[in-house]
Amino acid sequence: MSSTLSSDQRAHELRHPRALTRREQTILDMLAHGMRNREISEELEITERTVKFHVSSLFTKLGASNRTEAVRLAVQRGLVHM
Repeated sequence: MSSTLSSDQRAHELRHPRALTRREQTILDMLAHGMRNREISEELEITERTVKFHVSSLFTKLGASNRTEAVRLAVQRGLVHM
């Protein structure tokens, strides 16, 4: 999703990230621990499609284009502690 943002929108997201929901925070923590979508869905008892939706939302909110970048940005912003 973030690839459809203009450079101005992406810069704004980096300066002013929207608050994460509790579920997004939980999934972000799981991503930081290297869990795959299937593992997350099994652990949280939700569908893999729902996990993908949350991951996509995280990418948008963090201004990331992939899982590694999302975790790196989250660590830099103090959203995840490794």
